[in-house]
Amino acid sequence: MAVYEGGFELEYKSDNSPLTTADQRSHDIIEAGLSALFPSLPILSEESKQVPYEIRKNWECFWLVDPLDGTKEFIKRNGEFTVNIALISSGRAIAGVVYLPAQDILYFAVEGEGSYKMDQSGTTKLPLINRSNQDRLTVIGSRSHHSDAMEAFITRQKQSYQHVHLQPAGSSLKFCLVAEGTVDLYPRLAPTMEWDTAAAHVIARESGKSVIHYETGQELVYNKENLQNPWFICGDKGFWSPKYE
Repeated sequence: MAVYEGGFELEYKSDNSPLTTADQRSHDIIEAGLSALFPSLPILSEESKQVPYEIRKNWECFWLVDPLDGTKEFIKRNGEFTVNIALISSGRAIAGVVYLPAQDILYFAVEGEGSYKMDQSGTTKLPLINRSNQDRLTVIGSRSHHSDAMEAFITRQKQSYQHVHLQPAGSSLKFCLVAEGTVDLYPRLAPTMEWDTAAAHVIARESGKSVIHYETGQELVYNKENLQNPWFICGDKGFWSPKYE
């Protein structure tokens, strides 16, 4: 937040994505904290040197971290950036925290224990809102990454729902808004990486939602050889039907 509220210089990674001082500082703090608390568990972070698959494929359990998700939102200073920390066991995300530093809101979940939101008013179990209007569909999408596939998806939904509303948001916050019932569906028809989704995946799943491969309907898995996710949909399990194909 000191970097966010002050001035900062931008760098760019090899994929042309932006990087700030806050990304690296956050990584350093999280890595030091997790290593002190859990010295036996390895850490894979977006900002750390990539560990070869030949090594990490043998990791039964590890931390998967995005120290600053939504750097573009950070740069715009719109408050929609997050810190994502997930615990991965045998390819499955089993615990996760998603924190919004600018809003001081924390979402967290542990497999089998439910999902929770903590803010200034206290801690509440998710979902906060249950879907009731079957004629209206609220879809949340990326504020900074648009795709033709997403536009086509929205057009198709208008054949099934009387009202379709597209709400933009940044970072893994999109999963959390689905988890709490503020929006109905988050289709991601563009590239993401495993550290972008793992923590929020647990939060969505423990609130009764699903995070599934757009084409196969199978739940997303982690620690693949290629760390890029396939296209996916996050929403109520009942939403998956041929009308999305």
